[in-house]
Amino acid sequence: MFENLKPQPADKILALMQMYREDPREQKIDLGVGVYKDANGVTPVMRAVKAAEQRIWEEQDSKAYTGLAGDPVYADAMISLILGTSVPRANIAAVATPGGTGACRQAFELIRMANRSARVFVSNPTWPNHISILNYLGIETVAYRYFDEETRGVDFDGMIEDLKTAKAGDVVLLHGCCHNPTGANLNMVQWQEVVNLINDRGLVAMIDIAYQGFGDGLNEDAQATRLVASSVKECLIAASCSKNFGVYRERTGLLMAASADAGQTTLNQGTLAFLNRQNYSFPPDHGARVVTTILMDEGLRTDWMAELEEVRLSMLGLRRQLADELQRLSGSDRFGFLAQHRGMFSRLGAAPELVEKLRVEHGIYMVGDSRMNIAGLNEATVPILAKAIIDVGV
Repeated sequence: MFENLKPQPADKILALMQMYREDPREQKIDLGVGVYKDANGVTPVMRAVKAAEQRIWEEQDSKAYTGLAGDPVYADAMISLILGTSVPRANIAAVATPGGTGACRQAFELIRMANRSARVFVSNPTWPNHISILNYLGIETVAYRYFDEETRGVDFDGMIEDLKTAKAGDVVLLHGCCHNPTGANLNMVQWQEVVNLINDRGLVAMIDIAYQGFGDGLNEDAQATRLVASSVKECLIAASCSKNFGVYRERTGLLMAASADAGQTTLNQGTLAFLNRQNYSFPPDHGARVVTTILMDEGLRTDWMAELEEVRLSMLGLRRQLADELQRLSGSDRFGFLAQHRGMFSRLGAAPELVEKLRVEHGIYMVGDSRMNIAGLNEATVPILAKAIIDVGV
């Protein structure tokens, strides 16, 4: 049997990480991997996470399964964090998942189960694993224009024009905030227009929100998701705690199915639990319990929010520093978009050959489409990156 297996395409980001590790140069900068790093290049355990784990270690008296959907208290806490009071709790089905990737996978499974003819419209570009999973499941994808290579902002007119080709029952996959990989985001007026289009054409909204708190603030980053979920007939929301709680390796996510009809919730909840059972039975609990402990305790929640705000402001500061340094070196404001983007990532808009020159000549590693992780920088490396960008002719 095994001889029938075929080699699978290498993950470009993982391959880039391996190249970085094998690079003997002392001066090298890793802007490829999608994790937050502090000024010392460390992905720290947040203070509130440490405190919550200590409390769990002292108080937890069982490692028995929680349930197919995970701990309902975790779901309640996350729904409150993401949706606030925008959608009645009775209208939302939810299950814990292994990270945001698990939430996306289960959402795609539900789409295929509910409507095998549904197409999923994805932004061009989007997180590569969206397309990889959809292709694996045999779900047709349609790209809609999103990133404007000239302005490095959103090609909103192109986006709307492409979404107008969607048919009733098709799914529109949207990034709730901090678009990955571009960093370019819709404003609230544009979000409302997207909502109107979804309703007018009978489409289904799906939101992937993985960076809440990394852009403009916890509540600000949830505004678009709340608008969509409260305005459309049906909405799937895949959420990740990896970034804003820093629990990457704990694989902590949540999938929500919100319906304008509260009578649909029982069926939705049963379907999500069924899908969990088919894929991994019971979802992991440790990360979810850490997140729940933090969100349900006023002191821990306050400390977590304070540290998350420090992280957010640090990335905004690096963005501003890089944009200013590039303006100084280039004598133009053509890199001003870097300060306008939000989240960990920005797409520089450099051709693949220039990205390769950055790696070969300057030891700067970023994904081939020129996505760079702003959190991979610090105050000392920003001038090095800026000079290299100008030197290679971006």
